[in-house]
Amino acid sequence: MFGDRAYDGNPVRKAIEAMGATAVIPPHPRRKNPAAWVSHLYKARHAIEHGFAKLKQFRALATRFDKTARSFSAQVALACIVIWLRL
Repeated sequence: MFGDRAYDGNPVRKAIEAMGATAVIPPHPRRKNPAAWVSHLYKARHAIEHGFAKLKQFRALATRFDKTARSFSAQVALACIVIWLRL
């Protein structure tokens, strides 16, 4: 489970561990006992967030104009194709 430095608290980390996930949260600079984290996994988070940000540029996806799940997934597929072809 990925999170920003703002989520670097013991209650949040314990809740993530209770779910059976590993917390990938960089420690806050003022934390006395910084927890270990994997930096390359945290950096991969940027690629995921960047992809969602590009999808949100399509107004029909951001506001969910489509009524059915089938047509919405088709719109997502078309938006992904358009984004891929722009590269």
